[in-house]
Amino acid sequence: MVDIQEISAYLEQTLPALGINKKRELLRLLFEIIKRDGACAGRWLPAEKNMTFERAKSHLLRLRYPHSYASAPKNAFYLPKLEMDPAQRADLTPRPFYPKHIYIEASVQDSALTQRARQTFPQADFQVCSGKEKVGSARFSRRTETLLIHREKYDFLKPCPCSAGNAGCGYNLINLGFGCRFECEYCFLQQYQNLHAILLPANVQDFLDKIDGAHFNRGPFDRPRIGSGEFTDSLVFDELTQYSAQLVPFFRTRAHLQFEFKTKSTCIEGLLAQGGAENVVVGWSVNAPAFIEKVEHFTPSLAQRLQAAAQVVYAGYRVGFHFDPVVPFEGWKNAYAQAACQIADAVPAEKVAWVSVGLLRFSRELKKAVESRFPENTILDGEFLLEFDGKMRYPEVLRQEVYAYLVPLLQKLFPKAVVYVCMEKPHICPACFAG
Repeated sequence: MVDIQEISAYLEQTLPALGINKKRELLRLLFEIIKRDGACAGRWLPAEKNMTFERAKSHLLRLRYPHSYASAPKNAFYLPKLEMDPAQRADLTPRPFYPKHIYIEASVQDSALTQRARQTFPQADFQVCSGKEKVGSARFSRRTETLLIHREKYDFLKPCPCSAGNAGCGYNLINLGFGCRFECEYCFLQQYQNLHAILLPANVQDFLDKIDGAHFNRGPFDRPRIGSGEFTDSLVFDELTQYSAQLVPFFRTRAHLQFEFKTKSTCIEGLLAQGGAENVVVGWSVNAPAFIEKVEHFTPSLAQRLQAAAQVVYAGYRVGFHFDPVVPFEGWKNAYAQAACQIADAVPAEKVAWVSVGLLRFSRELKKAVESRFPENTILDGEFLLEFDGKMRYPEVLRQEVYAYLVPLLQKLFPKAVVYVCMEKPHICPACFAG
């Protein structure tokens, strides 16, 4: 662990006249350099008689951003106050999903989902409530202790909220749930979710009633895509929710649409019980095995995900794969190429509907959440810059290098699939967007 107090004391000694904001910026830079490269503050900012803030900041920026300092605009370097909250640290103790408190909205207390919850979690404390406002809000790491079964009234069907300036893929969303039991270090819900509980709607039919007659984006696909994985993993709670038992038969009779269960889970029993459907795609988020083991806590390994993929293909579904987020660590080309080849060996190429690629990007607010919850993370060590859409992104030249390597490789391995880039400016990978 980096000793923040030690860095602060060194700055007081070396540059005693620093104001609060200037000290904050230098403290942030030294912290990130030491966290990534080791050593002590004096190694990276030697004490000099005539040292000024401007010279110190310029020197440290060059060290922190060696590949992008010369070309990036100065306002692209995001240097927020360093605020590490030990109370927010993620609990990575393996445990089954068994909520202590289950709140049931009165309007759905007789629903099938409520009855299954009572049977599955008989030791939980059940309370009937009027709505979300009655649910207590613990810290994010304790979200799985609380389950709310509710009736969704508003958020049924919407286009994917692709940032302005990005090339959209035409995704359409139904939000069947909010919250996840996996602990991926990059998950945006750490910063986004303000009600720290798992929310599951009991009125799936109301979602499906909005489908027929709706206008959908199509993107680069032969027909519109609808998916349920924006705020939760589409399958991780399927044993409890049994959403697949409603979704698969519904979409099987609507061949002009295609539905995607986007997941990292291997909870496929419900899918297998329903039998296959050509227009139902099970889309796995995938990554290099070492990355999964280090960063995607509590999730199945790549091998386990691919074993599940092979089973659903055999049952009659198609599959998709999402290399997202790609993190270009040392040896990334070989690691991601091997992962892609593992996928190609596991499932027939003609059964792969689409493959997406997206580099790690995140809101500036998420940076602080990751630092507090995963203080030993390495995913923030890259040269992230504030970009056109307000997100933190790798420099363009690195993003172009990654896409130029991965996209042709994936197109070669999966010639019948739509290979596309997610959440990116069109000029970063023009060949992909043109195709």
